[in-house]
Amino acid sequence: MNILVTGGAGFIGSWLVGSLLMSRHSVTVLDSLSAQVHGEVPTSDYSWLKPDGGVKFIRADVRDQSAVDNALKDVQMVVHLAAETGTGQSMYKISHYYDVNQQATAALLEAIVTKHRHIRRVVLASSRSIYGEGAYRLGSRTFVPGPRSLENLKLGRFEPTGPCGETLELIPTPENASPFPASIYAATKLANEVLGRLIADAYGLTVVALRFQNVYGERQSLKNPYTGILSIFSNRMRQGLPINIFEDGHETRDFVHVRDVVSAITAALHADLPTFTALNVGSGRATTILEIAKLLGKLLKSTSELQVSGDFRLGDIRHCYADLELAKSLLGFTPKISLVEGLQAFSDWVQTQPIAEDRSAAALGELAHAGLAPKENHQNFAPR
Repeated sequence: MNILVTGGAGFIGSWLVGSLLMSRHSVTVLDSLSAQVHGEVPTSDYSWLKPDGGVKFIRADVRDQSAVDNALKDVQMVVHLAAETGTGQSMYKISHYYDVNQQATAALLEAIVTKHRHIRRVVLASSRSIYGEGAYRLGSRTFVPGPRSLENLKLGRFEPTGPCGETLELIPTPENASPFPASIYAATKLANEVLGRLIADAYGLTVVALRFQNVYGERQSLKNPYTGILSIFSNRMRQGLPINIFEDGHETRDFVHVRDVVSAITAALHADLPTFTALNVGSGRATTILEIAKLLGKLLKSTSELQVSGDFRLGDIRHCYADLELAKSLLGFTPKISLVEGLQAFSDWVQTQPIAEDRSAAALGELAHAGLAPKENHQNFAPR
């Protein structure tokens, strides 16, 4: 196969491209080498980015329709990873996130079905964020609460509750849970799934939306202050800077290693699937932010103080972890890399990298200016 990977020089994309090449696929990469992710002077040294590296590399913005058409003309499948990924940043750069994440995806799908009908499968990078707070048990039924209010967050009432204030029991979130996005970023990802389903049904195109949980691992951008909690924590820990643990530290995420994510994408390229399918990709395990910070600090032998601050960001969720039964059934996907193994590999890699400028205070300043984060103590801010 000849496969197009948009965002192929990014974190997940670079791992995927390497895997596809090892499987003897031909690969086209379209990537802008965004300064927010790669730095003002990109230093990506992936061997396949070189002229004789086996990849057709197109440095262009995914919104550049001419470049997209050029990238699509000789491929049979598309993995669409290119996107802006900062949950908090999306809440005040609304039109930019709509333009890059949603409008560009609409243009990509339009180009496929009107000019490049030889393409028969598209894998869309979606997100666990489309669920919002994720699934809970309320009595005998599954319940997805709405976004937490600013008033409750200010009062330190971090746990979601039922419609009448009931205590909820956290459960793995299945794909049929009602979506309830809590950020603009999440809304763009959900909109792309809807576009994918409509296009798949109308044109007989196979579209697979993979709802990634919190992906981490080697090659994650250490420069981007808007996303990637482990990258930002590790950068501060290597400098001995305090780590601001938001809320009470007991909020949880499903951390999945990038190599497991690549396995899921590869399976989605080849599995026998309906015209449209949405699937969770995660570890299936909930880990608290305080626990992950302690584990990472131990591996990095860090002296950084962990400060549980009660700070928050509007648009963040409290809990969500993946139900993986459908992905196992349809893709044969089961995560292989444990949290301890993955964190060890990540921390070993981090210590080979230059220490990046810490821009977390500036990132919080932008959020605070927009009224989306507390104005106090932002010098210790560590986004996620």
